[in-house]
Amino acid sequence: MYHGKSTPLRIAVLSDTHDILRPQVKEILRSCDAAIHAGDVTTEEVMDEMRKLTNIYVVRGNNDYHLSYLRQTLSCSIAGISFLAVHDRRNAGRNLDNAQVVIFGHTHRYSQEVIGGRLWLNPGSCGRRRFSGELTMAVLTAEEGKILNLEKIEISEDEL
Repeated sequence: MYHGKSTPLRIAVLSDTHDILRPQVKEILRSCDAAIHAGDVTTEEVMDEMRKLTNIYVVRGNNDYHLSYLRQTLSCSIAGISFLAVHDRRNAGRNLDNAQVVIFGHTHRYSQEVIGGRLWLNPGSCGRRRFSGELTMAVLTAEEGKILNLEKIEISEDEL
């Protein structure tokens, strides 16, 4: 029964999967209401897998040659939060469309910082290990335009 109260939504944030969707990542996606992928999916097969697991928003990365239908910039609103997603942070531009959160990838390194009241979040990479960095993604919990929680998740290098 609906009582006029909203429920917090879980939003997975990931990038640079590079044609791999690890079992731990799949489980996290299943547990989320939506996901934002900041590019470098690289294959239609991984896109199809993600679509089966949750509502997915994806931007094109520099290695997404076969996914040319993806946009380089994507604005969306989830749980009352305004997001802007790009692959490379430099492509966010000056007009951030009043985004509360800017999601980007490309560097394969997790980072989060608040600049001018806006969260800039790079979930890192959860695909193939590159540059000897850790494998990471994030999960945001949000409700009525507020971020309730932001969790950095370290992904194990399990067998595929």
